[in-house]
Formats: sequence, structure tokens, C-alpha cells
Amino acid sequence: MKVTDRCIQNNGGFNFICDFSPPRGPDFTTIERAKGLDVDFICVAYNPGKAVRVDTVALSYLIKQQAHRDVIFNIACRDMNKLAIQSHLLGASMLGLENIVVVMGDAFTAEQLEKVKDVSDYKTTDLIADIKNLNHGIDYKGSQLRQPANLCIGSTIDLAHGMEREALLAYKKVTAGVDFFLTQSLFEIKNLVSFMETYRQVNGERLEKPVFCGLQILEKDTVLFGNPPQWMLDSMEKGRSGIDIGLDLLQSFGEAGFNNIYLVPPILKGGARNYESAQKLLLASRSRPVKIKRPV
Repeated sequence: MKVTDRCIQNNGGFNFICDFSPPRGPDFTTIERAKGLDVDFICVAYNPGKAVRVDTVALSYLIKQQAHRDVIFNIACRDMNKLAIQSHLLGASMLGLENIVVVMGDAFTAEQLEKVKDVSDYKTTDLIADIKNLNHGIDYKGSQLRQPANLCIGSTIDLAHGMEREALLAYKKVTAGVDFFLTQSLFEIKNLVSFMETYRQVNGERLEKPVFCGLQILEKDTVLFGNPPQWMLDSMEKGRSGIDIGLDLLQSFGEAGFNNIYLVPPILKGGARNYESAQKLLLASRSRPVKIKRPV
């Protein structure tokens, strides 16, 4: 199923995408971890930490076939030229993969550049536009394909870069043809509400594409994306569980009218993921229903 189709079908309840790391080797036990996640989509991250990991298309296909989960694969503009990326995407479409998230990819350090090259033949907005063209059967040279691709296109919103800057960039992505967004981890819903208003003011229209709110499950001694408020960290020190905090965040998202959630499981030092915590939050959320309001 495409992400946008799921959002239309389940407009009254929560839709969950769960972030998922590919293994650092052909480890088939990864599929078992995916089976344990009862989410709408598993989103396979692209080389987290800039480490060598299993290709996102290959792992997404295996998860779809063996774990019977709908999937999203990520791809970074940083590492391939236009020819390689477009061939890769046609292969993904031929395998029946329907959802992609386009990212730029973190820049390499000077030390890393001694061993690897930054290609960056695309900017994210240009790749989004070219994927839209692939869906119409046209490649980057303007040549006609024998069969079009069939990809639902996602990208990211990072409020740490500044509201107005991200609002302008998001509008460029919408214009290029993006179908949905994932945000980086949010710890206060007011920040997303402010972004949506900034988007409307800066671009003269509302952001109508589905936005999946980043909800990172907190645990002690784990990697953090973003800056949780101090009261949240203090409450964990006093013994409150990250799952309980996550449920409160989930409620605040729903009450503000945001029912699309991008779930980020705890990331342990060394890169391992605690998917069990993600599944516990999902199960707990079903026994704690939230009335989802429509945003004004």
C-alpha cells in the first residue's frame, strides 16, 4: 500500500511509520525484528551513521515478502549519480516497492573524504521532481521509458534548521512533487503547530500533504535526535518510563489534529535499536484511545 492511500483510508485513527535500521551484514534475523512491529509501514533507513549496511531496497523487499509488512525505503542523493539512482529506483519499482523517502545524506567529514567521495549529483528537490518524471515514464535525459515507475515520494522536515527556511524548502518539495513528509523528532507539539502556521504565512497556502510527526521513544543512555525539554529528562531520572512520556506526546499530537506518527525506537550506543519498546508503545496506545481533532 502507498503511504498516501493509507492516510486516506484511516483518516480517523493513528497511522504509524516505524524507523528501522538495516544490519551491518547479511543478517536474516533482522526480518524477525520487523515481524515484531505491528505498524502500518516499516521505514528502512539509509546507511545510518554513514556505515556500510545492507541496501535499503534489498532489505525492504525482504521485509515485504517475509515479514508481510508495508515498507518505505530511504535513498540519499549523496552517494550515487543520476544514472545509478534512477536505475536503482526502476529496480525498486519492479520489485513492487511503492514508497520512498528522499534525503540528502549527512556530509562526510574531511577525514572520511580521504576514503570516500561525495557524489551529490542531485539536490533533494531535483530528485523528487525526477522521480515524479519516472512515474510518468521519463528518465533524467528526457527519454521515454518502456514502463513508468510507481513510487509514492516522501521527504523530511527538520525544524532545527529554522521555521522559515524549512517552510520555504518544504514548499519547493511540494512543488517538485512530494507526496508526504516525515519530521525529525518532536518533543513539543507547539513547534509543529508554529511550523504549519509559518508555512501558510510564507507560502500563502496551507501544507496539505500528510506530515508524520517524529516521536522518539526516550530511554536512558541512548542516542537523542533533537533536544528534549529538561522537564522530560528530569522525569526520566525520577523513574518515569520513556513509553509513558511517548504516550503523552502521542496524545498531544492527536489533540492537535496530527494523526500520522513517525516512530523512532530507542537507539542504543553502538547503533542497536530497541524495537521492543516501540511495540510496547504501540500496544499501550491501543488501550489509551485519543480523540483526534481536525487542525484549524
